[in-house]
Amino acid sequence: MKAVCWNGANDVRVETVPDPKIINPRDAVIKITSTAICGSDLHLYNGYIPTMQKGDILGHEFMGEVVDLGSAVKNVKIGDRVVVPFTISCGSCFFCQKDLWSLCDNSNPNAWMAEKLMGHSPSGLFGYSHMMGGYAGGQAEYARVPFADVGLFKIPDGLTDEQVLFLTDIFPTGYMAAENCDIQPGDTVAIWGCGPVGQFAIRSAYMLGAERVIAIDRVPERLQMASYGKAEVLNYEEVDVGEALKDMTGGRGPDACMDAVGMEAHGTGPDAFYDQVKQAVRMETDRPTALRQVIVACRKGGTVSIPGVYGGFVDKIPMGAAMNKALTFKMGQTHVHRYLRPLLDRVQNGDIDPSFVITHRLPLEQAPHGYEIFKHKKDNCIKIVLKPGEAA
Repeated sequence: MKAVCWNGANDVRVETVPDPKIINPRDAVIKITSTAICGSDLHLYNGYIPTMQKGDILGHEFMGEVVDLGSAVKNVKIGDRVVVPFTISCGSCFFCQKDLWSLCDNSNPNAWMAEKLMGHSPSGLFGYSHMMGGYAGGQAEYARVPFADVGLFKIPDGLTDEQVLFLTDIFPTGYMAAENCDIQPGDTVAIWGCGPVGQFAIRSAYMLGAERVIAIDRVPERLQMASYGKAEVLNYEEVDVGEALKDMTGGRGPDACMDAVGMEAHGTGPDAFYDQVKQAVRMETDRPTALRQVIVACRKGGTVSIPGVYGGFVDKIPMGAAMNKALTFKMGQTHVHRYLRPLLDRVQNGDIDPSFVITHRLPLEQAPHGYEIFKHKKDNCIKIVLKPGEAA
């Protein structure tokens, strides 16, 4: 089959690799009909996530048709259209039973790697380094899905791929990030980052009752899409975001602040330059420019939500501000299984059409081009869907 393979920093290639096979009774193999490039994939592309190996198949947002099943999978049948959560979960461990699916104890065969860095291992993830299980990803023509009896969700007739594809990751991620803001009636939520997750977080915050959403970015097309979602927008290259937020909230600050940027944040101040230099020489794994701003801007007693991915260690976090302002922090990889059914209902009810975020549709063969335009924000690119099997 054809698959998008990592070959080093800034080097992905579409290569011919062996087809996946059933290796466990709880496995399924799906023929992928739609897959996507995620902002988190850029962390791999840029070489900032450790334990990647040449030839690793990328991708964790994918869906398709079941073509083979292990003997223990009874909830779907061959021919069913399914979406696949990017987190791999067993369904029966302590954490899965508590609805904390991204913390599954049984799905990462390389848990020892994560434990060295984090103390404990999260769940396995598709296409996201050997530290997270070494699973082949879904930017490919086919994929093996472990624990398919809990990890495949059948899609009802009448919904297109593009309406449901983002249930695999970015829609639940934006929704959980908004839920983590503990939104109360009348609240103002400020969101740093208007990429795809930020866009879903904006709309989710309104679904959950926010009165105002303020979105911060520098890319014009992202800010425009955020404004279409009824957010008030700030370009951080044009205004002092902290002062602007005070002015917009009567000096109090937003009730909740969200870092939907993560480990490769940009900025305009000396701290941003400091982070870029230290990350470039690997003296710091992440660039927490947005995280610092989020902590300082949030009102006293407010909530900080962090859906942005962090990979290791960050410097100069204003913990004095966090502690003395009595902030609550909520974060984590998304518990996709928890949100998939309720959000599917939202799509079916017409509350949201997730396809609004798509700007580019490309054949799988053009994935390297897709990574380049996504990374460099070319051609007004916000979200790319790849279509295996379509002619280049």
